[in-house]
Amino acid sequence: MTPVADRRPLYPSIPAGREGRLRVSALHEIRWEESGNPLGKPVVVLHGGPGSGVSDFIRRGHDPARYRIISFDQRGCGGSTPFAELEGNTTWDLVADMEKLRVHLGVERWQVVGGSWGSTLALVYAISHPSRVTELVLRGIFMLRQEEVDWFYEWGGASFLFPEAFADYAAGVSGRGSLVAEYHRVLTGPDTPERRRAAMAWTLWEARTISLLPDPKREAAWEDDRFALAFARIENHYFMHRGFFDRDDWILAHADRLKDIPGVIIHGRYDACTPVKNAVDLAAAWPEARLVIIDDAGHTGVEPGIADAMVRATDAFA
Repeated sequence: MTPVADRRPLYPSIPAGREGRLRVSALHEIRWEESGNPLGKPVVVLHGGPGSGVSDFIRRGHDPARYRIISFDQRGCGGSTPFAELEGNTTWDLVADMEKLRVHLGVERWQVVGGSWGSTLALVYAISHPSRVTELVLRGIFMLRQEEVDWFYEWGGASFLFPEAFADYAAGVSGRGSLVAEYHRVLTGPDTPERRRAAMAWTLWEARTISLLPDPKREAAWEDDRFALAFARIENHYFMHRGFFDRDDWILAHADRLKDIPGVIIHGRYDACTPVKNAVDLAAAWPEARLVIIDDAGHTGVEPGIADAMVRATDAFA
């Protein structure tokens, strides 16, 4: 881990230089954007959630003078349409969308970067299309195993670290059984005040717990009704269907397909959302990657130690 005094920040904010839309199915159309150097090294940066959409942060992990930075709003969120749609919205659909976008933009191979759910999608894409990936840079590892979902979204686990926030999350729905299942019932139901309350409670649980220290600005931003609806509905949909994998440890079982891809795994020691064990498990299955554990960080990519590790990794691969 880099000494605190020598840590580098993320690159300054930049606007999207080019935007477009791509029809990926009869139902879905995704919004994509590019920034940085149009002639630079291509990288696709995957947002988290699923369901959060592209943010300014996505563009800040790479040197804009050396990288062609590509990102897109995954199905149902951000500027993609139809909004908050669950039909035709699976991990495999998103992997196919990435290939369609790569071809559409004329990219032969690209670096793939993602944090949290973005790390899940990046890993599945790289396992499915290893010849198209130059490097992987991943943070806040999430592989959508049932133990990972249960840790953060069900009784026990992270609730012992944030009991006040968890009480608000649990109160977002009725019942004392599986919270993920109860939220699914409400979030896939009709548009009612109950559904809106549930979407907000689900979203704020994450907003309050994903960094080592509280961030009131993030909590206020995530209280947006539109953002909360897509975030909660789509995320819960993926968790209820276990990532649409045919086995619980799908990523680890296929990690041998990553052996020829250079990679960096970045994870906060005190990540309460996706415990550091996830990163250690991935590194054991993919020993060719470099594991970087940040001893004073939680889950988010804007925390100083994680930001420093991200910038150093992408600079090294530029």
